[in-house]
Amino acid sequence: MKVPPWGIWARRIPLGAAYGVVIWGLASRPHQPFDGLALATLVLLGAASMVRRFRLQGEPTNSEALELGFSVLGIVFAIVGFGGELAFPLVMLVSGLLVAFLPLGASLVLLFGIVGGIAAVTLPSDLGTFAIQSAFAVAFAGMYRFALFEQRAAARSAQALALAKEHREVEERARVYRLTSGDGEKARTDQWALAAVKEIERSSGLILEVLEAALRTHCVAVLLRTVDEEALILHDARTASDSFRRERIPIGIGVFGAVVRSAQPLRLFDERGVGGITHYAENETRIAALACVPLIDGAGAVRGILLADRTEPEPFSESDARILETTGREVLRAIEVERVLIALRRSRDEKESFFKAIEELNRANGPDEVWTAVVESARQVAPLDFCALTLVSEAAERPRTHSIARIVGAANASQALQGSLFEDNGGLVANAVRYGASFAASEAEGIDKQVVFTPEVRIRGLNALKVIPMIASDRVVGTLVVGSRKKGSLSSDEQRMLEVLAIQAGQAALRAQLYEQMERLATCDGLTGLCNVRSLHDRFDRVLATSLRYQRLLAFVLCDVDHFKAVNDTHGHPVGDQVLREVAKVLAAEARATDIVARYGGEEFAIVMPETDARGASTIAERIRMRMMQEVFPSAQGAFSVTISMGIAALGPGTATKADLIELADQRLYAAKRGGRNQVIADSSGPERRMALRA
Repeated sequence: MKVPPWGIWARRIPLGAAYGVVIWGLASRPHQPFDGLALATLVLLGAASMVRRFRLQGEPTNSEALELGFSVLGIVFAIVGFGGELAFPLVMLVSGLLVAFLPLGASLVLLFGIVGGIAAVTLPSDLGTFAIQSAFAVAFAGMYRFALFEQRAAARSAQALALAKEHREVEERARVYRLTSGDGEKARTDQWALAAVKEIERSSGLILEVLEAALRTHCVAVLLRTVDEEALILHDARTASDSFRRERIPIGIGVFGAVVRSAQPLRLFDERGVGGITHYAENETRIAALACVPLIDGAGAVRGILLADRTEPEPFSESDARILETTGREVLRAIEVERVLIALRRSRDEKESFFKAIEELNRANGPDEVWTAVVESARQVAPLDFCALTLVSEAAERPRTHSIARIVGAANASQALQGSLFEDNGGLVANAVRYGASFAASEAEGIDKQVVFTPEVRIRGLNALKVIPMIASDRVVGTLVVGSRKKGSLSSDEQRMLEVLAIQAGQAALRAQLYEQMERLATCDGLTGLCNVRSLHDRFDRVLATSLRYQRLLAFVLCDVDHFKAVNDTHGHPVGDQVLREVAKVLAAEARATDIVARYGGEEFAIVMPETDARGASTIAERIRMRMMQEVFPSAQGAFSVTISMGIAALGPGTATKADLIELADQRLYAAKRGGRNQVIADSSGPERRMALRA
């Protein structure tokens, strides 16, 4: 059960108080009557903290260490106070043990507590004793701490070396058994390989024990071919000899070479000693009889040798040879079973990762979600050190361009590359889009030297790289670029899954783009690209709620194009649409990034300005008005310009709602129109403006 923080402090306050009372009692002579009660409290609380400490696993926290340490110190100093200076060695011993075994932060605090306890016992009457005892306590604590630290560091180092050695040995045996290929396997295979190696050795050990008893051998052993196929190495043996070779035995010489080359059993007998023996390191071991059978897998390849020998002059019979052949098949079968089980487990996990990746990809909606899901899904499917997603943009009026939507693992500036654009070229990405086919970087040419995105951008440190097109609706929408630092790390199954994932990613990318277009149509004005009225009101409500809650400034601006009907009547509606687009462009350019710019309807526009009062909004509005006066529009009837009028309302005592702000801004816009147009009105001062408002 988790103890709340107040419960922890409620438990530790009595402990600290009891320790303080004991120290105070030691400093006061004669001892106070309630020192015994404090000592009893310390004993009880200290015993409880010790019980808790022994029940907990792992290193104690600083607070737990202080609780335990001060309870022990209180008891020790109480003994010193009541028993005299003869008990001081107990302080040295306990201080050394506490500082040595508890965390460093708590140890330093306890060291100050130890010095304080010595001061309470010795000062002010005996300064020399205080100095000597304190120096001894600090020295003991330092020596204990240093000795324990060195000892623990050496133990941890030895343990790490032993684990690393065991890991290497298991890894090597797993490769010898063909359970894993090493470089291209995923990290999770290690646990499978460890279990499989142990199971293979257990099975083969039982088989060899049966053979040893049945054939009365001097030695019976299984030798397997190494990964490079050039030698044999001991897998397991049952022998009383100390001279059996544990290192690699070259495969091309001696009796073993003949068995491997012929793939046939071999029996030899010579009372004086069989020649060509290579599995003993010392020549004095005389073998009178030897029987070897090859271990042949389902593909017909010799994977090793099962051998039996005798020092007594008794040859192996035909039945002995058949027993060896049968048990040899059992040894190989045990290895094959574990290999199949690992393959099934790996296939199961890969499929689970693949289906999970597809599921996450299908759940993503917006573009950012989709791009992230594609990259993360690819990294789940295969052991990738580099992954990027590119999108292609094609339009009739401009050449094809590519953009890097996501990039992970590029040590040479992934953040700078993400979001960058580049034109069509002869790189791998451009070719994958151009031909709709996957392209792999050539190791012969050097992956670092090949163009993936642009000639200026080099992806360094990879030894395997592939570019897969993302296809949707019979067109390439982008590419999935994957890479690894290890050669041959992408198996054929993983590459196939990545290709299927790329197809799904293409569909998801197309869906995300359609989603983005629909969202844009739902929230943006089709003519100007600004927010539409619906989107404006939604965002206006959120900004206004925040401003009211935190008492922040807010301004609202309404803008109208002067004499816009005359523009349409004189120059035509296409020119009028161009005017509206240009006004929208000016508003968006001159407004701040935090402002909300929208088309309010017809030739009217609106701007919501957070963190701005009427004066600040007037400054921005005046800048927009002056900029519009400089714009010139060509037409068949000749060039012309337009002006705009603007009304501003700011959040205040009389304008606490959205309706109040819109109404007041509309009144001031109307006043600007009535007052001659081409102006900004942000307040109701002045006789002309008051008249306009009254009218």
